[in-house]
Amino acid sequence: MNRPRLLSLGSWPETRRVTAILRKETVGGVILLIAAAAAIVWANSPWADSYFALRDFTIGGEPFGLHLSLSIGHWASDGLLAVFFFVVGLELKREFVAGDLRDPGRAALPIAAAVGGMVVPALIFVAVATREGGDAVHGWAIPTATDIAFAVAVLAVISTHLPSALRMFLLTLAVVDDLLAITVIAIFYTDSLNITALALAAIPLVIFAVCVQRGVQAWWVLIPLSMATWVLMHESGVHATVAGVLLGFMVPVRRKAQKKAREIEAGMAEYFEHRSRPISAGVAIPVFAFFAAGVSLGGFGGLAGALGHPITLGIVLGLVLGKPLGIFLTTWTLSKVTRAELDSSLRWVDVLGVSMLAGIGFTVSLLIGDLAYSDAAREEFVKVGVLTGSVVAATLASVLLATRNAAYRRIHENETADQDHDGVPDIYQARQD
Repeated sequence: MNRPRLLSLGSWPETRRVTAILRKETVGGVILLIAAAAAIVWANSPWADSYFALRDFTIGGEPFGLHLSLSIGHWASDGLLAVFFFVVGLELKREFVAGDLRDPGRAALPIAAAVGGMVVPALIFVAVATREGGDAVHGWAIPTATDIAFAVAVLAVISTHLPSALRMFLLTLAVVDDLLAITVIAIFYTDSLNITALALAAIPLVIFAVCVQRGVQAWWVLIPLSMATWVLMHESGVHATVAGVLLGFMVPVRRKAQKKAREIEAGMAEYFEHRSRPISAGVAIPVFAFFAAGVSLGGFGGLAGALGHPITLGIVLGLVLGKPLGIFLTTWTLSKVTRAELDSSLRWVDVLGVSMLAGIGFTVSLLIGDLAYSDAAREEFVKVGVLTGSVVAATLASVLLATRNAAYRRIHENETADQDHDGVPDIYQARQD
């Protein structure tokens, strides 16, 4: 009797799709790194005042009583990140409707791992931040997020040939992680709720859903509906980025004429993903990172003091220790409970490397930190913690993955060997025979 396998290869079409996504995320991740570095340098330069003045410059007004007078930094976190979460919504629906994760057995692992990767760092943060007292523990969700663009960028820099199964695991883990994070934001970081505005937000959302279900692609129809949904969600008190996820969920994945076909043709979700992902990875996330990452370190003494603060320390330990422990132990426990074996092409050290890579929290971590605390001092501690934890996690993961580079290259070559030159690696055809 064959035992079930963890992290086995998915289908060839799904692998090609994930590979294409990772290429785009790699470019976006590099831009993100440049934007974050530029913000840190500017915020600690003699011209630091100009950076903070730009970030805090207010744009907008209050037409019809709407609260749209926001700083540029808030426009980036509330507005541009809605584009990022729209892509997250599209990707989630694509994965669970037409991707390999429509199989409950394959979906169970990344979902369980994502939950474990949130619970453990949250517990570590609470244990450490309790020393601060007061409402310091309110930031428990900060170290629970994974930044897929940042993580993939690290892979690109160290030139690691990560096996396809692990690449897919990392991508789906991060996407599910984003869904859990936005759920946490909606439930735990909503201070006041305007029921009327929330109910009104459903009107343009439903109209948007009807339009995309009928195949409408006209930007002059869909963008105003999206903006109306965003504005009303913002007015409701729920973080406006939730509107992005909901809009993504409304987009159909399959073409109606292709529902019974074995190979699903590109539907509306893929159409919007192709057009939205470059904007998300190349503009929305880097601009947010630029305005969110700028923190005045105040020299070595100021940095050392910040690192010793319970909030900062809790974030660093949550990202560096909590994320890999939560993901790795959950995956290992699931293998024991289900008596499943790790795929023969992989080793547990590979899973540990990806788990450590998931400790790179940036975009969503900074967003949650902005929502968790209102005083400037704690916001600075959050930024130092997220930046330090992400850099340490990236460094440790890079060292481990670099030692596995030769093994990854051999696995990659075996997976992509195409002896009959038909465009499909033989290993995928063998699985179907």
